Amino acid sequence: MQGNTLQNNSRLGTVDIHFTTTTVHGTLILERELEESDLSKLIEQIDEDLVLSADMPRDDFLVSVYIGKDVGFYSDEYFAEDTESDLGFGEEDEE
Repeated sequence: MQGNTLQNNSRLGTVDIHFTTTTVHGTLILERELEESDLSKLIEQIDEDLVLSADMPRDDFLVSVYIGKDVGFYSDEYFAEDTESDLGFGEEDEE
């Protein structure tokens, strides 16, 4: 990985951030592996751009990092269509 990869617009993954009264919890799911130094830079960037900009006092920023891939995006509309088509997923065949 080149040093400038974090500066371009290629997608690295997704982050979920939850604020409590004293701690900020982050879940970072990367779509590919990063070197430790690049991962540290990314977490620092998330902290500066998203966490600190929320202007909420905090004692710590705890981040869990995973590597995975995007397998889909689901919404209520998707499940409503699924119910209408009644695919029978999970139902046993009656004989």
